[in-house]
Amino acid sequence: MASSNYLPAFCILLFLVAATNIAFASSSYGNGHNYGYENAPKSNLKKHLPTKGLIPASIIAVQGMIYCKSGSKLIPLKGAVARITCLGVEKNGYETAPFSFSSYQSDSKGYYYALFSLKEHKGYESCKITQCKAFLESSSLEECDVPTDENKGKTGALLTSYRFLNGKNTLLYSVAPFVYTSDDSKSNYQGEGY
Repeated sequence: MASSNYLPAFCILLFLVAATNIAFASSSYGNGHNYGYENAPKSNLKKHLPTKGLIPASIIAVQGMIYCKSGSKLIPLKGAVARITCLGVEKNGYETAPFSFSSYQSDSKGYYYALFSLKEHKGYESCKITQCKAFLESSSLEECDVPTDENKGKTGALLTSYRFLNGKNTLLYSVAPFVYTSDDSKSNYQGEGY
């Protein structure tokens, strides 16, 4: 009978020891200790805390138009290319370096299309895209090869609205028309994004 009197005290002591161990482990976690891995390489990746804005598909497609502005006329620019630059997070929550892909050359109506699959690019298979921007990349016409920032063609048009293509696990983004000109004074360059 006498031993049952010590049971509550033993439980309290056991609880205090466990709580102390947990508190000590929590306080030393993530403060630079290598935990026996002194030669482990240091990571220069930034921790990406917010997970809002993750693009919910492994394949993204981007479409838009590219024009040449001549006076007050907009002429579809055949053979022009847009560039899409994205940011992402890896499976552990760290930011990736920005990565880019180019569109196919625009057709005779100025229409371009770009397609990117994370699964097809080594090192990005387990990443999630967080944000992408579209830029003017190149013009096919020497007489009209000065990019303008109309619809953020130079600083980067943020990809925001999309539609889901059924059965393809693909998000299709549409971008406002981009414009080249032949006049350097109309370029209104503000600096490039990312």
